[in-house]
Amino acid sequence: MTNTDSGHNDEHLVRGLGLAGATALNMIDVIGIGPFITIPLIISAMGGPQAMLGWILGALFALCDGLVWAELGAAMPGSGGSYRYLKEIYGPQKLGRMLSFLFIWQLSFSAPLSIASGCLGFAQYATFLVPRFEHTWLARTLHIGPIEVRIIFGAATLVAIGTCALIVLLLYRGVLAIERISKLLWVGVMATMAWIIFAGLTHFQAARAFDFPPGAFQLSNKFFLGLGAAMLVATYDFWGYYNIAFLGGEVRDPEKNIPRALVISIVVVGILYLMMNVSILGVMPWRELAQSAQSDTRYYVVATMMERLYGHWAGVLVALLIMWTAFASVFSLLLGYSRVPYAAARDGNYFKIFATLHSKHKFPSVSLLALGAVAMLCCFLRLVDVIAALVVIRILLQFLVQIIGLLYWRTFHPEAPRPFRMWLYPIPAILALCGFIFILVKRPHALHEIRYAFVILVLGLIIYFLRAWRNHEWPLAKVSGGL
Repeated sequence: MTNTDSGHNDEHLVRGLGLAGATALNMIDVIGIGPFITIPLIISAMGGPQAMLGWILGALFALCDGLVWAELGAAMPGSGGSYRYLKEIYGPQKLGRMLSFLFIWQLSFSAPLSIASGCLGFAQYATFLVPRFEHTWLARTLHIGPIEVRIIFGAATLVAIGTCALIVLLLYRGVLAIERISKLLWVGVMATMAWIIFAGLTHFQAARAFDFPPGAFQLSNKFFLGLGAAMLVATYDFWGYYNIAFLGGEVRDPEKNIPRALVISIVVVGILYLMMNVSILGVMPWRELAQSAQSDTRYYVVATMMERLYGHWAGVLVALLIMWTAFASVFSLLLGYSRVPYAAARDGNYFKIFATLHSKHKFPSVSLLALGAVAMLCCFLRLVDVIAALVVIRILLQFLVQIIGLLYWRTFHPEAPRPFRMWLYPIPAILALCGFIFILVKRPHALHEIRYAFVILVLGLIIYFLRAWRNHEWPLAKVSGGL
């Protein structure tokens, strides 16, 4: 394999993101709404404070997989992230063409799910401020073949959809203006985390935080099932550490700044997460947190904690700050994901309308609007279902294929330039691979979301082969050429 693609399809994009802007975008993407709404779910999954193992292992696997992204992002610093990596590693006109298409296809589902999860989290914290938003007007379960879809429509749904629409409007501008907005949002995110950690540590009770139930660390099947469920949620909370790789065509000095932004984001956020969750456990009994996992109060447990410590005004203020954080995360997510279909369409490997750039500000306008519209539809789903489906689909159809791709690329193309090399290779890649497989199979009702991924894969393969037959592409080039 020759020198990797440095972004030949990105000549119309503006490289306006420096290290500070890239790191800020990554951090607000990682933090998002996740840690503020999922701690009851993690505690409930393992039945005690030992659930912090899920956070610790989640951070470890995020760092291991982040090194995969860092090496690939530095070597192929164009827009598109995994789309570009899979295409180049497996061959642009061979298997890589199919795998990169399938990545874009699954992203058409997983990206809106990720965006919708942030918007739904925003809406759930809004119900702390306006309790009548909790009212549900319609709840239905639809069965479509092997797929079960739960539809929810209420006031909070409208808040989530409106949030998504506002973010699309803010992103409808040039990348230099976006960098300034991202830094402002980052300040709010860091202020929120700092206040929660300070409040927890100044009211911390070690006996409460480490009140382990009997048999907490007994290595039984129940323990590992709970750990798998906890790690799935922790994986969701850490995801976003790779977002800057999707924006590679708009990063200055990407060979250095992409790896740095990735590693800095994961390490800093990992420390903040651990401090925040331990401090919350030192204030709120874990049994109360586990019980709240079965009700809607789990969505604003942090606001409840701050209200107890300082009064109602503190609960309101922290709810507003967390809504700011959720908003910032969705802002960063939609920005990064909108560049991926654009990169594929520029290559002729996705629907060509997605290659459209805004005539003045030179950003992928159609891709941005399309992902935003699908995300609004995903706001009709339950948040817990969105998180589980998102994680499983992304692991099966992107992360595992990408990690295996790096191992293949290192083995069969050792001559390829690598501005950044994974530390302790191949240990981080293998650890990430094993961790993701564990999350997939070792949790209750594991097959439920795997069915979603399987259906998406089959539909994607059908569409790809139809396009390959029509366009005389691999692996049907010879067959179609004879027709």
